[in-house]
Amino acid sequence: MRGKFIVFEGIDGSGKSTHAVLLKERLEKEGYRVFLTCEPSEGEAGKLLRRCLTGKADLPEQAIAGLFMTDRIDHILNPVTGLLRHLEDGEIVLCDRYYFSSFAYNGLYAPMDWVIGINRIARENLRADLTVFLDIQPKSFLSRIEDRGATERYEKVEVLSRVRENYFKAFELLPDEKVCVVDNTKPLAEAAEDVYRAVKEAIEK
Repeated sequence: MRGKFIVFEGIDGSGKSTHAVLLKERLEKEGYRVFLTCEPSEGEAGKLLRRCLTGKADLPEQAIAGLFMTDRIDHILNPVTGLLRHLEDGEIVLCDRYYFSSFAYNGLYAPMDWVIGINRIARENLRADLTVFLDIQPKSFLSRIEDRGATERYEKVEVLSRVRENYFKAFELLPDEKVCVVDNTKPLAEAAEDVYRAVKEAIEK
């Protein structure tokens, strides 16, 4: 049987990586085979994107949007490491960020319709069985980011406030996408239980 594709989305510091790891551990204890991945990927385009995000390289925002799309297509279709290969092998794939991140972040600097358009091939090849959006207020991210050290390209409260708004705008523009919004201002155990219930329902469909 084909596996299920679960995506975690949210602004920086929203807890995506933490919840993805917690969910992976819980599902594996139940006997599921789980593959955890993220975007930018570990591919060549992803490596360049990481350099741009950390200020080690610089490209115009439209070029960064295109580079995200390029990395995403490789992430999906790569015959060795691609998402489709893992799904065809029956694994549950958990992905930290996918195309909604492009719509929310790159959509700050280019028309969102254009960003959605250049990601058409990704949407046609692979949509999430469920996108889990971990919602926090941008001001909450400060302590989480400070604990991590140096900030990345978009990690400013005023920017992330607009990013959060863009996420909800994108959800409205694409009502056919399966999205679950989880309040991640709750205690971790409560939010993790909300995530688990939503994902388990998607897996069992």
